[in-house]
Amino acid sequence: MKFAVVGGTGLIGSRVVRKLAEAGHEAVPHSLSTGVDVLSGQGLDAALAGADVVVNLTNSPTFDDDSPAFFRTSMENLIAAAERAGVGHFVILSIVGVDQVPELDYYRAKTLQENLLEQGAVPYSIVRATQFMEFMDAVLSWTADATTVRLPRTPIQPIAAADVAAAVADVAAGPPLGGILDVAGPDVYPLDELGRLTLTFRGDGRSVTTDDTAGMFAAVPGSVLTAGRGARIAATRYTDWLENA
Repeated sequence: MKFAVVGGTGLIGSRVVRKLAEAGHEAVPHSLSTGVDVLSGQGLDAALAGADVVVNLTNSPTFDDDSPAFFRTSMENLIAAAERAGVGHFVILSIVGVDQVPELDYYRAKTLQENLLEQGAVPYSIVRATQFMEFMDAVLSWTADATTVRLPRTPIQPIAAADVAAAVADVAAGPPLGGILDVAGPDVYPLDELGRLTLTFRGDGRSVTTDDTAGMFAAVPGSVLTAGRGARIAATRYTDWLENA
């Protein structure tokens, strides 16, 4: 099969392209660097020509109230181009629990992205992943100073980017789900404990203070960012990933 992987040069996209190619498929990465602009629509028709499947892994450049406009425009352009090209399967990557955190602009934007795909005419699959292990450093930086990192006790179920890409590639190569698959790492941690584990492993002398008002994840209610029944649980544990990162 031929796959058009839009956003195919990024953290997940490059891995998805590699996984699909290893399975014997033709997987073509597309991005701004290859002349494809999902906001203007430039290059989309050429990118999707002859594709059996489109995998959209593009992301908003911001996490603020500008992000809904990005996802609305990009999805409307991509869906229209997929319909013109006769694409039979449209896959996106989203976030576990995304529709349960309306307080966050970015999560509302990703929910909008899902809704647009569901309302379109192209058969689809949505892969929702828990928080990437690779993003832990960014999370720590949001509420850190020279000596302390403040983190809430929000339950997190981290997953390695390689495992996310494997799940996306598997779903893309199969029949459209017409729904959602959750994927997650094997272990759940309170975010403050995950921060302590990370700093200790790296020999970082900063301490973690539990603060349930600190950072973006303070807005998350309960355990909505952890996987429920029916989720695909990946093998990579956070401690093992730390040792090999």
